[in-house]
Amino acid sequence: MKRAILFLAAFIFIPALLVAENDTNDKKDATPWTIDTSHSAINFSIRHFFTPVDGLFDEYDAEVYFDPANLEGSSISVTIPVTSINTRNERRDGHLQSEDFFNAETWPSMQFVSSEVVAGEGENEFIAKGELTIRDVTEPFELPFRLLGVMDHPFQENMLVAGIVSEFQLLRNDFGVGTGDWAATAVVGDEVKVRLNLELTASK
Repeated sequence: MKRAILFLAAFIFIPALLVAENDTNDKKDATPWTIDTSHSAINFSIRHFFTPVDGLFDEYDAEVYFDPANLEGSSISVTIPVTSINTRNERRDGHLQSEDFFNAETWPSMQFVSSEVVAGEGENEFIAKGELTIRDVTEPFELPFRLLGVMDHPFQENMLVAGIVSEFQLLRNDFGVGTGDWAATAVVGDEVKVRLNLELTASK
């Protein structure tokens, strides 16, 4: 009787453990990509009075695991040091890092961490769903992106090269970027337009 019970337990639980192990392996199987920062950029645009002003972040760190055939195993996390902001005006960049806006001394980085990656509506379009943290505010956020293509790297043996673009908008006041008089939107607009151009490489 005991042998029958043990056999039944093994019959039930061992396959379940194997499935769980396979699921875990699948989540690790997505291709790890490295961003080629010399051919990538994180750009943004925000209105000053009536005119859009462009800027970018010179530094960022990202972990990208992505495979269109294994979205369960795909994930994206990005960390951007606020001190790397560059609007081609040193005085303005310093003001943006101050307590009036990002308060880089207290909150030195912005971060997006995905919880899942899903297919979008169009061909080669995807959405990384997760949380975006700016200053001390964390909000649910959906990062849309489009896979431009994947090919063998012509200059590096056993390497792949891929391109990804992402365009989205966010509201700076949702994250407290702009305090006191600077929370008003007459001078500095609320909507920030962001564009990510990412070239990535991976081992075959």
